[in-house]
Amino acid sequence: MGSSPKAVAVGCLLAVIVVSGTIALILVAVGVKGVYLPPGTKYGMVFDAGSSHTALYIYQWPADKENGTGIVSQAEACTVQGPGISSYAENPANAGASLRACLDKAMTIIPMEQQRETPTYLGATAGMRLLREQNSTKADLVFAEVSKTIQQYPVDFRGARILTGNEEGSFGWITINYLLETLVKFSFAGKWIRPQSAEVLGALDLGGASTQITFQPSGTIEDNSTKVFFRLYGTNYSIYTHSYLCYGRDQALKMLLAALSKENLTSQQISHPCYPKGYEENVTAAALYDSPCVPAPVAHDPSQILTVRGTGAPAECRSAIQKLFNFTACGANRTCGFNGIYQPPGHGQFFAFSGFYYTFYFLNLTNGQPLSVINATIWGFCTKGWKELQASFPQEESHSRLHNYCPSAFYILTLLHEGYKFDEQMWSNIHFRQQAANTDFGWTLGYVLNLTNMIPAEAPEQVKGQQRGLWAATIFLIVLTAAAALLAILIQCLWNPT
Repeated sequence: MGSSPKAVAVGCLLAVIVVSGTIALILVAVGVKGVYLPPGTKYGMVFDAGSSHTALYIYQWPADKENGTGIVSQAEACTVQGPGISSYAENPANAGASLRACLDKAMTIIPMEQQRETPTYLGATAGMRLLREQNSTKADLVFAEVSKTIQQYPVDFRGARILTGNEEGSFGWITINYLLETLVKFSFAGKWIRPQSAEVLGALDLGGASTQITFQPSGTIEDNSTKVFFRLYGTNYSIYTHSYLCYGRDQALKMLLAALSKENLTSQQISHPCYPKGYEENVTAAALYDSPCVPAPVAHDPSQILTVRGTGAPAECRSAIQKLFNFTACGANRTCGFNGIYQPPGHGQFFAFSGFYYTFYFLNLTNGQPLSVINATIWGFCTKGWKELQASFPQEESHSRLHNYCPSAFYILTLLHEGYKFDEQMWSNIHFRQQAANTDFGWTLGYVLNLTNMIPAEAPEQVKGQQRGLWAATIFLIVLTAAAALLAILIQCLWNPT
């Protein structure tokens, strides 16, 4: 007796179920491979507590690392309102309170689940170095208040401290070279590599209270106090760096005013050749001599009010600024910059940022102009009267800084040309910039890059996965098996031949 059509149909479907199901199981078992998920993102925060202002930088990097150093990018920058934290010496609580707005902003950027593992640092520079010299107790109170504020947020606070001048200079050097891809770059092959032909760049930083010069010399570094060693992306670097405390822009201009006042000891009026003719301001002796950079005369009245009048005399201005430096202290047998400080001959290309950039950008001198043009432009600007300047730059912050651009420009010119020894030929090696790759130049990024050598890398997370073609075939066979089973059930239950 032959099989019924119903039995034949069900048998065929059962055969399809067995075959397709078996193949699907084989593909699932054989085709699976270990697949590494892309690394997660880590975050870090650094407060740059400078002499004139504070800024918070938020950085991010993949959780894995490249030759022991993280590939870091800037996620956000937030400028803290108000002056630098050293200005709160008489009211330390306000130093901490000033940080809250930027910390609140950071909490909206860093995912909540990662905030408690986000390393957070506060680094103070020359402003706090000077306050520590003046009154270490007040410096400690300021640090206590800013630390207390940061600790109220769900972050991994690693402490507040004063950077040395060498640290500030060398971390700025790392930032410049990282952003301009002389340390590491992403190749066309999709890998991070060290550029073989790239020469590392020099860094020139001008803050409010100090200035730094950092570069890799062509020869040996003779003074070990100016030598810093780094290992980055598998390569060793030995660089020269020096920081001149009191030779930041704000302190230098204060030293200049004090020097001019000594020339008028018997008078309460000071003629200022760098200020525009027609400009006048009153300064108390207490404000003039409030810094270790400007020692007060033996007999002076802090309440005395000094009247400063601009005379707009470029030649006298430059001469007065040159007197702030000692260019002869090294003698004939030693290579140096100024004030007797050892400095090997400059080598390679340099990037000048912070105060260097802002002053020259205002004067439209950041486009690679030769030294002769720089000098002529500054000279011409310094001959303008106060009313002419106010009319020419009506938007310049209510003119609160306009009178300082002439002395600042001549100071920068003197510092670079005569102090750091950039002659007419070397001047073309200086590039005035403040950013690269949407990231600010400064010490904070270099600080994080160096610290990522100490932040453990996360092992990439491994999951099981299949090749796309095998995965598609497996899904097809599973669907076919399910459809055949369903059809067999329907035939078995509903087919009732008459």
